[in-house]
Amino acid sequence: MASRFGLRSLALLTASTVSSMSVVCTAAHADPGAEEKALFKGSTTASYFWDDGSGRAGDTGLPASGKPMQKGMAASPSWPLLTEGYVIYKGKKMPFFVGDRGPGEPSSRGIMLDLDAKTFADLTGGTFNRDSLMIDGNGGKGHIEIEYVITKWGDGPGKKGRPVPFSTGAYARRG
Repeated sequence: MASRFGLRSLALLTASTVSSMSVVCTAAHADPGAEEKALFKGSTTASYFWDDGSGRAGDTGLPASGKPMQKGMAASPSWPLLTEGYVIYKGKKMPFFVGDRGPGEPSSRGIMLDLDAKTFADLTGGTFNRDSLMIDGNGGKGHIEIEYVITKWGDGPGKKGRPVPFSTGAYARRG
């Protein structure tokens, strides 16, 4: 009887320990719906691009990060490569990561973020045209006023904080 009671106690103790560990482990993971912590916020004018290495429609080649062109990629004239965040346009929120450099000369006129064409199309209600690398059906929008939120600074070259024009060379800074 004593050994049977001992085994039952051991089983109950093991079950309660495992349950406690499950509760602790569950609490350690973020809720997938929870917003990430904002490290930096602001607003700017955004344009769009699609560089697939084809050399057409102003395409300048593969992105600076070495990652292939994809939805969610953005070009910044100054933020560190692989910085992550999201943009908001008329209530629509889309994630981005800095995978390329740009926009070039327009950044001197306040256009501080180049969104990939697919994200830009989703934000503006248009459709990405694979043949022209342009956006159809969004009323001709090529520039939009967006809010941005940085949730993770990249560790690549660049400057944290307010974006600055390409001409400053901030894109090449380390640390």
